[in-house]
Amino acid sequence: MASFNRRKGKARLAFPKLVRGNKLAQQQYVGTDLPVIVKRRRGIYLLPNAFTTGALFCGFYAIVMAMNHKFEHAAIAIFAAMILDGIDGRVARLTNTQSEFGAQYDSLSDMVSFGAAPALVIYQWSLLGLGKMGWLGAFVYCAGAALRLARFNTNIAVVDKRFFQGLPSPAAAALVAGFIWAMDDLQYVGPELSWWAWGITIFAGLTMVTNVPFYSFKDVNFRKVVPFITIFAIVLVFVLVSVDPPKVLFILFVLYGLSGYLYYFWRLAKGKPVSIVQTEVEHLDDKDIH
Repeated sequence: MASFNRRKGKARLAFPKLVRGNKLAQQQYVGTDLPVIVKRRRGIYLLPNAFTTGALFCGFYAIVMAMNHKFEHAAIAIFAAMILDGIDGRVARLTNTQSEFGAQYDSLSDMVSFGAAPALVIYQWSLLGLGKMGWLGAFVYCAGAALRLARFNTNIAVVDKRFFQGLPSPAAAALVAGFIWAMDDLQYVGPELSWWAWGITIFAGLTMVTNVPFYSFKDVNFRKVVPFITIFAIVLVFVLVSVDPPKVLFILFVLYGLSGYLYYFWRLAKGKPVSIVQTEVEHLDDKDIH
């Protein structure tokens, strides 16, 4: 009896071409000392990672467009990255193709598209003339995005799924890019709005690392029956955005950026807990265990 090396993980028998597809021949072949244990290949899922790659490309494209002083294209690319970033996770869940590789790849893509890209675009558009204050403001935003993503990855199991802890990086990027797009559409040039741009950049960067809760919309069930008025409201939102995308999108993300603070101070005034993080484990008494 031949001895085989034992390997961890799933394995399969490697049959020669002559016995592939022939079960009887394979049974006789297994009884010999010829089979070789072959370890299965490990790969990555194509579909969700393709969307993540698309988001990464949009972030890189935004940086290139900013270097060429095409700031409208850069802002639109960041919004496109936000759409693709929202799709990849849902595609992975619907097709049951979640993986640790995909989660890590998504975080790295987010850092480029919603961290480095918005900071560099707004620096090139408006903050360049502020000297040290300009690049420090851009760095505060970039560092805030990095810290936000790192905290999200480590706290994902202990936060209330209905809320984000701090402003999510795609919304922060949309706030910065929306300001650039709206002001460019109004024929303003970046140096005229340097301090406004600096203030929005600092606000977005710091809000990402606060404990202010922002509604995540993750508890919305798209398979649930909804009233007719809900569908009509969605249609109105699409119509409103299509009328003037730069201004409407910027206003929507400004309202979202302020909504977390309004909710935070409302709960604070009501004496309710404002933290969405479970900081201690609940212990059950013997009488509570049935």
